[in-house]
Amino acid sequence: MAGFLKNINFAINMTRKLGQRTLIRLTWQDNSMAIKKAVVLAAGEGKRLRPLTYTRPKCMIQLAGKPILQHVLENLALVGVREAAVVVKYKKESITQYFEKNPIPQLKLEFIEQGEKYGTAAAFAEAESFATDVFFGVAGDIITEAGALKKLAGAAEGEITVALHKVNEPEEYGTALVKNGKIVGFEEKAQNPKSNLANCSLYVFEPSVFKKINAIGKSPRGEYEIVDILLGAKAVEIEHYWLDMGMPWQLFSANEFLLSKLPEKKGKIDNSIIRGKVIMESGAEIFESVIEGNVYIGKDTHIGPHAYIRGTTSIGRDCDIGDSTTVKNSIIFDHVNAKHLTYIGDSIIGSGCNFGAATQIANFRFDEGNIKALVNDVVIDTHRTKLGAIIGDNTKMGVLSAVMPGRMIGDGCWIDAGVVVKENIERQTHVILHQAISKKKIGQKGID
Repeated sequence: MAGFLKNINFAINMTRKLGQRTLIRLTWQDNSMAIKKAVVLAAGEGKRLRPLTYTRPKCMIQLAGKPILQHVLENLALVGVREAAVVVKYKKESITQYFEKNPIPQLKLEFIEQGEKYGTAAAFAEAESFATDVFFGVAGDIITEAGALKKLAGAAEGEITVALHKVNEPEEYGTALVKNGKIVGFEEKAQNPKSNLANCSLYVFEPSVFKKINAIGKSPRGEYEIVDILLGAKAVEIEHYWLDMGMPWQLFSANEFLLSKLPEKKGKIDNSIIRGKVIMESGAEIFESVIEGNVYIGKDTHIGPHAYIRGTTSIGRDCDIGDSTTVKNSIIFDHVNAKHLTYIGDSIIGSGCNFGAATQIANFRFDEGNIKALVNDVVIDTHRTKLGAIIGDNTKMGVLSAVMPGRMIGDGCWIDAGVVVKENIERQTHVILHQAISKKKIGQKGID
């Protein structure tokens, strides 16, 4: 009986007495799967997301006005988690300082630095002293819904429970083979995968799992990987939105999903046309401009005059999008200026960038084909016919400069006036246009 009552909250209310008999009403609530703790992995860099991750960890990329990690933590809080250990390493100060200034209501955070061992299992192992009860294990760079966590918790069974999600391109993921509700095998980016169920990097663990975690050896790639102990685990298929972002252009899908969930919030709008949903933070204003689509505008950002913002677009805080500038289906981080005649289409722009007058970012090929991008020296088909530029923090674009579709420009670059960027630009590079100029007097027939 004691075991039954351990997780049952009950209240006894005496209603009336009939002679020596007492009638009672028993109300109860089963809290057996109310998981109060989580371990969140946020130590990785995300090299394939460069140049954005040169200056921040992958989990701190900004979508719909917040870092990805903040979306993850808020979902955990929504399903009842009250304490989270966040395992950090790469550029850890950007994480700890941000959440010191922006705490999550009802969620106590503890930051643990990952040691010299690499891999997901090594990261989880760092939180052994924290995770003394059943806990969520979650990647800090996954976009999903609180409902997915709720379903995972409700179906948890045994020492390990794993969330899986059907994907259209299983060869791009680690996929699980499932039989009778249990994981019986894994394939990592197999050319001809036998399963389309991707590992979501969402788990429920019992504390006893650390005995297995600590016994994991190095994988062939030199890391300690949590998948090595998932055979035999309970498998739970989730149907909710889920995205593990490996490439920069996947951020557009995540941004679209997150903006679709936000309620409209209008601010100061003067003499403007709004066709769609706007989410405006304090101090933001739109004047003499046109907005079409779901658009997020951060704190103290000014749109106008004569700006045109369309598609699904997020613009961070303290930005200035000005005269005759068009922004289409893009993600713009904080402190970005594009004040004069600029076109930014299907692009991701890091913090602190400045666009000189008439900067143009091309996002479409003449042959209407898929745009290819060079990522870590590998040419990748993005499967997109519209893709502009991925630009790192604090890059300056000169007047009349242009960028061809799918190009990436590193952080801290200077692109001189008139330059047409046709290839990726490494970080902290000054790109200079050399012109061959001839001069002659008007009426002169030739030049000596």
